[in-house]
Amino acid sequence: MSFQIVSSQASLPNPLDILEEIISANEWLFDRTNDDELIVELDGRWCHYRMFFVWQKEIGALQFSCQFDVKVPDRKREDVHDLLAMLNDKMWLGHFNVDMQQKTPLFRYTLLANGNRTLAIEALEDLIEIALTECERFYPAFQLVIWGGKRPGEALASSMIDVAGCA
Repeated sequence: MSFQIVSSQASLPNPLDILEEIISANEWLFDRTNDDELIVELDGRWCHYRMFFVWQKEIGALQFSCQFDVKVPDRKREDVHDLLAMLNDKMWLGHFNVDMQQKTPLFRYTLLANGNRTLAIEALEDLIEIALTECERFYPAFQLVIWGGKRPGEALASSMIDVAGCA
């Protein structure tokens, strides 16, 4: 099979400009370190999150990660990696991993801008919503493994329970 790559990414608008508007509307703290990088700080239900957006104009890709504010101790690294394998098996979009330098769990996803189309505001809003939903959903599993002494399967089962009603 052969195919030809036609590069038209030079004319793509920068999605970080749109993301700045979304982030400002939510009144989240952010820093636009340069034209191709954006860092966002926000409080979630369980912890503080740091989002990183990196725009690769050459390939028309927006790389995104949402980092937790918890460190993985060396003694728990194997259990956390087992948890990651189980979590990622349940994921439809994106994946979790551990930043090896900072030893922190994070959610990662990459969006591609096909042809010369821009990434729609709806797609960018969905990206943030999906990431925050998954991070909030699985943060307790990380806590149960790291600090609660639970095995990965047990921690994951606990985080998969959907609560109905209110107490």
